[in-house]
Amino acid sequence: MKNKLTLIVVLFAVFSISAQTVVIPNENDTRVITTGMPFVLIAADARAASMGDMGVATSVDAFSQQWNASKYTFSETKSGIGVSYTPYLSKLVNDIFLGNITYFNRLDEKSAFAASFKYFSLGDIEIITEGQANAGDFSPLIERPNELTIDVSYSLRLADQFAMAVAMRYLRSDLRIQSASQFVDAGAASTFGVDISGYYQGEEEAYNDFNGRWRGGFAIQNLGPKFKYDEAGQENFQPTMLRLGGGFDFIFDNYNKLAVTAEVTKLLVPTPPIYGDEYNYTDANNNGVYDDGEETTLVEENVIYKGQDPNVNFLSGIFQSFGDAPGGFSEEIKEFTWALGAEYTYQDAFAFRAGYFNESKDKGARKFLALGAGFKYNVVNIDMSYLFSTAKVQSPLEGTLRFSLTFNIGAETYREF
Repeated sequence: MKNKLTLIVVLFAVFSISAQTVVIPNENDTRVITTGMPFVLIAADARAASMGDMGVATSVDAFSQQWNASKYTFSETKSGIGVSYTPYLSKLVNDIFLGNITYFNRLDEKSAFAASFKYFSLGDIEIITEGQANAGDFSPLIERPNELTIDVSYSLRLADQFAMAVAMRYLRSDLRIQSASQFVDAGAASTFGVDISGYYQGEEEAYNDFNGRWRGGFAIQNLGPKFKYDEAGQENFQPTMLRLGGGFDFIFDNYNKLAVTAEVTKLLVPTPPIYGDEYNYTDANNNGVYDDGEETTLVEENVIYKGQDPNVNFLSGIFQSFGDAPGGFSEEIKEFTWALGAEYTYQDAFAFRAGYFNESKDKGARKFLALGAGFKYNVVNIDMSYLFSTAKVQSPLEGTLRFSLTFNIGAETYREF
């Protein structure tokens, strides 16, 4: 009996040493973070676009709703309406565009209200069904997939130089092709999101050769539940975003001012892990390491090789996003984008702007330079911008001229500096 037990123990030990499990990572596994409804991240107004897609810490304008609604409490204009139009993929098609209209009203010295509507059209899609083709009818059916958001915000001045705001947003994405039978179960996806933001604008101070004023802002945007396009489909994260920025105004005299601003952003969405296939293998060398040529048996496909499971709720995903990159801290840093922008204004009637946006080549590789100008005539502001890609992968907005119009309503009854 004792000899049998000894033999079993020996066999078990040998089996434990020789039979091992290994996960072999998939080749070319990408870790670019993707979300649903990414159109909400496109800069809708020409002023922000011309400064490198930034707006969390720039001075207030009619389109602050998209970037930092708390800026409205610093508006010198009682109320205003902003309208913008952005062609998309203009080098390929002429019917894909992003449109936006925003209204704001400074209610009193300490509070403001704003509402906006953003519409993204994916153009006309011509479809000829199998039944039409069989009948010799080649008159196409026209589908117009689109996405939109509707949001309202309320901002409150908590101190002379600091304000905060909350915005509520309804998001809807209708990308289904109704006349295609394979998409019969698909529907328009919808969800809601919340923005929380803050803005600081210091008092004008005198320096040796100029006056100056500091600015700073933060925003956590699109906080809300995941959504899916059909019952059997996967859940998608909203493009939850953290924005942090700061800037300084060089006020040279009553006519000339130069504002410089820097901003960093990060998607608060889990990083895709590195996936691989799990195998049992016979460790012929008893070295505990899989060597090429050793006999393997597939156990399971697409298991997590390195990183964390991204299938979590949106709140867990926010916290997880700060430490789940498979490449560790160095990869987490790559998930931050940064932008630098400058705006020169003369007599508050003319503005020239420039900006640069940078994203790691491993996380999307968006890099571009933007230029723009603005003109003010009576109660109307006209802004425009133009984008130049500086990366090997061109931006969909490459060579696109964007326009924005702002109508200032009411006398400038508030003076902030």
